[in-house]
Amino acid sequence: MQNIVPKLTLVGAGPGDPELITVKGLKAIRQARVILYDALANNELLDHAPADCLKRFVGKRCGMHVYSQDEINRMIVKYALTYGSVVRLKGGDSFVFGRGQEEVTFAQQFGIETEVVPGISSAVAVPGINNIPVTARNVSEGFWVITGHTQTGALSRDLEFAIQANTTVVILMGMSKLAEIAGIYTAMGKGDIPAAIIQNGSLPTQKLGIGTAGDLVQIAEREELRNPAIIVVGEVVRFHEAFKAMQEKLADELKLAV
Repeated sequence: MQNIVPKLTLVGAGPGDPELITVKGLKAIRQARVILYDALANNELLDHAPADCLKRFVGKRCGMHVYSQDEINRMIVKYALTYGSVVRLKGGDSFVFGRGQEEVTFAQQFGIETEVVPGISSAVAVPGINNIPVTARNVSEGFWVITGHTQTGALSRDLEFAIQANTTVVILMGMSKLAEIAGIYTAMGKGDIPAAIIQNGSLPTQKLGIGTAGDLVQIAEREELRNPAIIVVGEVVRFHEAFKAMQEKLADELKLAV
């Protein structure tokens, strides 16, 4: 009989483009006996798994929860003890609002070996792909990554501190909170800061809207933007050609008005 060595490997699948998986992540997929994958992990990555690999969708998206986190934790343990190598495939990076630490801790309680293979987070990669650096000399000395959906379903209270820090703010899972986010920026006198909403970042279906923080709702409505999407707010958005074009258009309109 085959000797079963239980192991859990968290693999960050990157922002969406299957070519943005790491070499180490791809190697883990190729050696997996079981893959538990999320909604934001590109299904093309599953093609690299062994033919006899068991693949289970356990993804969560807004309004759609196939399994609770507790159920996923128990599945990891069950499959690791039964099959051996379990890969938990998550979009982005497992430790950036991915609840990866909870899964690692739970598995370790049962004596299961764990390994973490970092992934490229959409918080940095998606703005970068669109020529929006999260930091830039003399523009932004740092960046905050904030969740728009905490455990209670509320917007993170860190947003106000991030706005006060006067650096780039990247908000994940925040599309249902656009009006609230815009209201906070406006109330703090920052409603005119450049902002971008990027849907399906890194994929051929990517869509993007540009404007200001106070107009986030209007940006989403105008460009018909929905989940999954990230929100980027900060002066770094000015580097995007669409923002430059918008500014030039506004300048031309002002000249005509005069």
